[in-house]
Amino acid sequence: MVHLVGQDLPAQELERNEVTIVQRRLTHYRVPFFEALRHGLKERGIRLRVLYGTTNSIEAEKNDSGHLEWGEVVQTHYFLGGRICWQDFGPLTYASDLVIITQENKLVSNHWHLVAPRQYRLAFWGHGANFQAQDSQSLRERFKRWTTNRVDWWFAYTDLSADLVAARGFPRNRISTVDNAVDTAQMRKWAQEISEEETRALRQGLGIEDALIGVFVGSLYADKRLDFLFAAAQAIRIEIPGFCLLIIGDGPERQKVQAWCQKHSWVHWVGARFDREKVAYLSMAQVMVNPSLVGLGILDSFVTGVPMATTNERGHGPEIVYLCHGVNGIMTTNEVRAYSAAVVALLRDEGARAQLRAGCHESGDRYTLENMVQRFAEGIATCLQSPRYDRKGIEWPASQG
Repeated sequence: MVHLVGQDLPAQELERNEVTIVQRRLTHYRVPFFEALRHGLKERGIRLRVLYGTTNSIEAEKNDSGHLEWGEVVQTHYFLGGRICWQDFGPLTYASDLVIITQENKLVSNHWHLVAPRQYRLAFWGHGANFQAQDSQSLRERFKRWTTNRVDWWFAYTDLSADLVAARGFPRNRISTVDNAVDTAQMRKWAQEISEEETRALRQGLGIEDALIGVFVGSLYADKRLDFLFAAAQAIRIEIPGFCLLIIGDGPERQKVQAWCQKHSWVHWVGARFDREKVAYLSMAQVMVNPSLVGLGILDSFVTGVPMATTNERGHGPEIVYLCHGVNGIMTTNEVRAYSAAVVALLRDEGARAQLRAGCHESGDRYTLENMVQRFAEGIATCLQSPRYDRKGIEWPASQG
């Protein structure tokens, strides 16, 4: 991990710098981050621009898009059923000193910027690998590894991401680990102000006043392995007859979820819930049951003190490194029997839940939006003061413009 510069970097050296972050689409949870980063960079004399595109038809069903009043929407074209994307942002970045893009194979417009002559620094912000890839030696994954060293800087989601990037030969001193997060400070305030009366009212509204509750939070699509969740929930219900499952989220698989809920009166789907309302629903639960694709949702666990139960499947996001088994959550083998047994044991052991709750709150103090903004801003400042990187080992002088 790179050692980042402090707050005392001379602002006059950076006052003419412009940084542009390009996003294929903007999700609602990124809006507070960009607002805070814009403010933090402005204090350093750096102007931030955020360019973002529109969703494809499948992503639109997730109902998780965001909006920035000062952001700039760019034309976005999808081809081959969304497998290829082109964004017309090139002319908008000519005056930028640093352009930050994401490492997605489908973004062919980004690939052009990797090989085209440029005056600005170019950086990746991303996972460091496709964590859902079935074959790490596939042509797609080999191409992704090839692109890793075609930028001047890396903003890695987590330490796991930084390790993957460095393993591809990218210099460690050009990697900023940002500890990917969301606005947990506001979530923490909501969690503290939600009363037992409010939680009781929500329980009564669902008809689950005295139940032990497992909650799933996430978008509803095939890769979430909902069949695994359903099978595990049924196994838990057999051992704990009063167990209820609460599902928070929306997406292409909503009809499948609705149909399953209709067959099982102890399962409740409440659709997508955000902000304070989501925290209120989470506060009812004793455990989060997300067996697959754990990502930023782990911060919901940390802030509310509802421990996460997941499996050791390979498809998790880089934020899975935040989970420490037996300290702030539990991780089992990728089997329904092992997973459901671990959840049952946790639900029956109030002392174990209390210990995990304490671990969750401690982790919640570390992985915050404020921490991420500071790390990202310092990484940007360091990048702007560093020479450009040539993959052959030649570093180009920093521009004076």
